[in-house]
Amino acid sequence: MTVDQTSDHTTTITRYIVDEFVPDISAAELAADYDLFAGGVIDSLALLKVIDWLGERFRLSLDDVELSPDNFRTVQDINAFVGAASAQSR
Repeated sequence: MTVDQTSDHTTTITRYIVDEFVPDISAAELAADYDLFAGGVIDSLALLKVIDWLGERFRLSLDDVELSPDNFRTVQDINAFVGAASAQSR
């Protein structure tokens, strides 16, 4: 699997979230601004899985990155986090 070269990873992130946590819906049904915590899609343990996947999928060094739950509240937030963490990794 190769790393996307664009800064918009929304589709990739959405597919992962749906496949792992809500497989009974399609990726098109998960809005990018849907609150994943409030909606019960992910919890604190699932968040750890998401962070691990992000590090592997996008080759991010997350040791020096501030990890705040607000960075993972929506797919849009996760996408912004990936962009910021990618910039810091360079």
